[in-house]
Amino acid sequence: MGGFAVVLSPFNLLLMLIGILLGVIIGVLPGLGGANGVAILLPLTFTMSPTSAIIMLSCIYWGALFGGAITSILFNIPGEPWSVATTFDGHPMARQGRADEALTAAFTSSFVGALVAVILITFLAPLVAKFALKFGPPEFFAVQFLTFASFIGMGRGSPFKTLASMCLGFALASVGLDSVTGQLRMTYGTAELLTGFKFLIAVIGLFGIGEILASMETGLAFKGADAKLRLNAVIETWKKLPQYWMTSIRSCLIGCWMGITPGGATPASFMSYGLARRFSKNGDNFGKGEIEGVIAPETAAHAAGTSALLPMLTLGIPGSPTAAVLLGGLLIWGLQPGPMLFIEQKDFVWGLIASMYLGNIAGLIIVLTCVPLFAAILRVPFSVIAPVIMVICAVGAYTVNNAMFDVWMMGVFGVIGYVFNKLNYPLPPLVLALVLGDMAESSFRQSMLLSQGDVSIFWSNWLVGTIFGIGVILLFWPIISRVLARVRQPKAA
Repeated sequence: MGGFAVVLSPFNLLLMLIGILLGVIIGVLPGLGGANGVAILLPLTFTMSPTSAIIMLSCIYWGALFGGAITSILFNIPGEPWSVATTFDGHPMARQGRADEALTAAFTSSFVGALVAVILITFLAPLVAKFALKFGPPEFFAVQFLTFASFIGMGRGSPFKTLASMCLGFALASVGLDSVTGQLRMTYGTAELLTGFKFLIAVIGLFGIGEILASMETGLAFKGADAKLRLNAVIETWKKLPQYWMTSIRSCLIGCWMGITPGGATPASFMSYGLARRFSKNGDNFGKGEIEGVIAPETAAHAAGTSALLPMLTLGIPGSPTAAVLLGGLLIWGLQPGPMLFIEQKDFVWGLIASMYLGNIAGLIIVLTCVPLFAAILRVPFSVIAPVIMVICAVGAYTVNNAMFDVWMMGVFGVIGYVFNKLNYPLPPLVLALVLGDMAESSFRQSMLLSQGDVSIFWSNWLVGTIFGIGVILLFWPIISRVLARVRQPKAA
């Protein structure tokens, strides 16, 4: 109730609505996304209180989650990576004249998935935070190691590419002043690098500029289309949705699990779609305009995107790229994510959780009423949109330190992001390592000082031993799974 009292101030309500509107626009614009939008607009929040800033940024996130479905269904253009699975059945429904049914199903499913995840955060976050108070440096390093290892073990792409991306992130995170010894590392005589690479500059370049360069290369030309939501279609669709309750529950569970572990919304949406197709009575009809094929990925994506904030708040471990950007924002505002946040900054934590409830409801109302308006954005030529986004990125980078050096570095990171996309190297592990590199290094070195260099401290009690053991298994899981597959093959033969 204290959190709702914080959120319901006129200024915070206004920021919530502005955040959702900006988020939907970001979700609609291909080449941008939740992480990009939050990164680009983060400098605008520096003059606000941390509570107001996080409310606005989190609402941009909710809006982007909603907005990705609009382009997927109407134009077969995924505005977000996790919206790809929505195009499989959403766009065929739109071509059949059932766009309003598909959009209503997508928005309502998104609302349900996010609501379940927020309820989970409300009741689990304090328990996880209390449990985390038992953590010391070895336990924190074990959790951070588990996070890095799970990206390698649970990732869909090449584990070697994930590892290479993460190693580059660690290298970038180590530039600047060593927090333990006070020595300079990899500054090469450049005064601007004494404080290391600014996280915000890197993220704006990697995501914003990198995606724009990729889009410019493909020469995308978008054509608009009319989109209307008829009240009868909305009500009729709502009457249909309860019969798919099993799909919704399964998708919520998949989404929450993939959000809390660093799987992310994109794998959650594909996994949920695949399971829905396998268990559905109309599985053969998937890909031809089946409403269940819209419900499953949208529910899972929103549940994953929202629940990713749980480990970020309680342990300081982001469960998604956007959560990683928000984590960087917390550090910029002088807040230390982790269990003490719930004791020292109660207004901030519960204000954020309350804004999730209200933001989700406001987001559903806005997207249901403003679909034609947001769809019209796609009529603006990409040649006009791209320079505008580039200017916003440059202004955002410059305002961090009022230094032109940061704008040039943003360009360098943009090229790195573009090259990574072309070579199919994942960016989230790089961002994660850049954010958590310093914290992981500090935890490891503190642990080594406590144990006088004995690595057995990471198995010194059941808690740290269990976490570290799971991390080791996940780190070598690609090799273990290949060995298991070879062992099973002769038996099958």
